[in-house]
Amino acid sequence: MSETLVGLLSVGGMLVLLICAVPVGIVLGIVGVAGMYFGLSPSFAFGQLRSLPFAVSSNYAFAILPLFILMGIVAERSGITIKLFDAANAWLRSVKGGLYQVVIVGSAMFAAISGSTMVNAIVFTRMAHPEMQRYGYSRSLSLGCIAAAGSFAAMIPPSATMVIYAIMTEQSVGQLLLAGVVPGIISALAYALGIMAMVRIWPNLAPNALQKMPLRQRMTALTWVWPIALLFLLVMGGIYGGFFPPSAAGAVGATGAILIGILYKRGDLFSWLPVSLREAAYISCTIFVILIGGLLFSRMLVAAGIIPEIVSYFRAFDLGPVGFLIGVSILLLVLGALLDTTSMLVVTLPFLFPISQEVGVNPVWFGIIVVKLIEISVITPPIGLNLFAVQSAAGPQASFGTIVRGVIPFIGIELVVLAALITFPALSLWLPSAL
Repeated sequence: MSETLVGLLSVGGMLVLLICAVPVGIVLGIVGVAGMYFGLSPSFAFGQLRSLPFAVSSNYAFAILPLFILMGIVAERSGITIKLFDAANAWLRSVKGGLYQVVIVGSAMFAAISGSTMVNAIVFTRMAHPEMQRYGYSRSLSLGCIAAAGSFAAMIPPSATMVIYAIMTEQSVGQLLLAGVVPGIISALAYALGIMAMVRIWPNLAPNALQKMPLRQRMTALTWVWPIALLFLLVMGGIYGGFFPPSAAGAVGATGAILIGILYKRGDLFSWLPVSLREAAYISCTIFVILIGGLLFSRMLVAAGIIPEIVSYFRAFDLGPVGFLIGVSILLLVLGALLDTTSMLVVTLPFLFPISQEVGVNPVWFGIIVVKLIEISVITPPIGLNLFAVQSAAGPQASFGTIVRGVIPFIGIELVVLAALITFPALSLWLPSAL
């Protein structure tokens, strides 16, 4: 069976199964094994099916993923996020559109200890949305701001998306996490400037500024921020300084989050830790099923000779790094409206990454562009996961159309940031090369 026929049948079979609502991890696994069975040999297919799932689940490098997930969930369940929100609120409520800025700053700080965009969006919907409605903020823009700011967790380390990219492409986790710092800060600043412009042009989007809190209260609010900053520096400094490998850094981060949670809850451990462990296990197992299925699919593409065929096809176009990244951006923006983020990564990386290396794109730079596109995809209708997360957390008064209208300005801001990251690679590469 030719490579082209195997590829077409694989894509067709994958689309049919997805339309039939089969879970994406199962779809990728079935298509991968079937492609190896009919395109290569039954013995090769069953050999991969026996060895690959065990190799993935027993690989020590993958331990970082559930540990970073646990760190973020513990931060949410133990009340750490509320302290971050209160600190941002104490300092920013006195400016026009202040609660929008509180959501942006609070989400950016929470992203530094959470690798999940959905958790970020749900948490801030529950905390910020009632306050924003009470003071007369635009419902649509409030929900859009919360959904969009939740996407920071994909870029700002520790990022589960960045870890998946690093593992699938065999890149340094530490380099990629460090590379996400500057683009993450730029995204948050772009959001803040965008909000400032919007409330100035359309004053009805936000009420008049609230009364400034006394300096003593504002300084007190900052006292709960330093443990989070210390935890972030400990995790990132430990990885990049070589004090412990990324997997151990995940353990340090999760343990630190638990200790801070105990401090916040004054020892009330059993009200939040067991449910945090269960939720982290559920999310981790779901991601691992998708990863194993995706790796079976990518193994089929490599073994059947499909990826070399695709690489040679794109080589003939001579796109260059920037042209290739523009093409990837268009492709992933379209797929991001139809697939969830993890599925999109494991489906596209097996053939996009080899092409990126062929055209001379730095692998860290390419990773940042891909993660930025993941950020955009989680707020892109109709499948944007953060949109549904915000809708479920906000309750029946928040329609899907209302959220979509509110998120459109932030999609525009994200596209501007994406263009800057493609045009100026140093924004992604400066920090990893400087340290």
